[in-house]
Amino acid sequence: RLPTLHLFGRLPLDAARCAQAFRELYPERQRRVVVLCDLGYAHAMGELEQHLRPEYPNVIFSSVESGEPGPLQPGEVRHLGRCFVMEEPDRLQDCAVFYVGAESLALSSFMLTWNRCPFSSFDPATGRGRHETFNVNRALMRRLYLVERARDAKVVGILMGTLGVAGYLDVLQHLRELLRRAGKRSYTLAVGKPNPAKLANFPEVDIFVLVACAQNSLLDSSDFYRPVVTPYELELACNPAREWTGNYLTDFQDLLPGACAHVELPAAADAEDAAPDVSLITGELRAARLGDPLAPSTALACRDQTRAVAEISPAASFLESRSWRGLEQELGRTPVTKAVQGRRGIAIAYEHEGCEEA
Repeated sequence: RLPTLHLFGRLPLDAARCAQAFRELYPERQRRVVVLCDLGYAHAMGELEQHLRPEYPNVIFSSVESGEPGPLQPGEVRHLGRCFVMEEPDRLQDCAVFYVGAESLALSSFMLTWNRCPFSSFDPATGRGRHETFNVNRALMRRLYLVERARDAKVVGILMGTLGVAGYLDVLQHLRELLRRAGKRSYTLAVGKPNPAKLANFPEVDIFVLVACAQNSLLDSSDFYRPVVTPYELELACNPAREWTGNYLTDFQDLLPGACAHVELPAAADAEDAAPDVSLITGELRAARLGDPLAPSTALACRDQTRAVAEISPAASFLESRSWRGLEQELGRTPVTKAVQGRRGIAIAYEHEGCEEA
């Protein structure tokens, strides 16, 4: 909504040493390799291309998108602000990927998204190249386990991790509708940067979903009281029409209507015919519910409003079950007394306490 100037910085890069590391990692000159880079090294990609283009005719260099993205061109691939053009985009899984930069969330996101491509990297700080040993399958197993946790969850907290990425309000409305039709309750929370201490204040929430940019959506929640998933993982859990295809999505804009990976929710009639499944974590039968919730009945007598809210809201029910609810005034039940002088000194030795000799 505001004019923005993107300054990525100009980190030093020895293009000749990087090209030599590329030759050692890919001795076959006809190999199809996509070259990606950290934003700080984007300025040196032209020099690196001059070193490699005469020897590697099939190498593909990506560029950084710094403005408003236009319509997708034929053969163009975009991800995490990088774009490149291929003759056959469907054959991207047959290409290798060479990343210029240190270990980062961006590299992990690329490896999860294109998990069928072999990755290698060059760290300009150390001047060494290597084949990445990041266990993608193990990481995917961890993320799919979180999808199963999301299926079992009854209360979901939507964490707003960004207020500047285009489409954040649209994906918020999309997640609310998805959870409503799945029979789950949702709470929208704006807590800034998530950390274990902040999210531990909401123990009534079973799982959190983080709405953030593509580079920060993958959050390691092993130290958190409740797991944190991405919007794509929540869709895998709550939208039966979406199937796991092996391609991992980290950009929530791909899930919105009109995007390349958008999947419509099934009709309520189709959801009624769905058979219940069994939770792979608890082993309990899990009812399949995806449709409009039942309208409140007007034939019954009105209940006490306070009790009705407590029965409807899981958070209120959780607070009611707590044995300690904080400081309470207890007006009329505490006897009135005059103020008296308290202790003086420090806790280890108050003034009125005598010192005992050893």
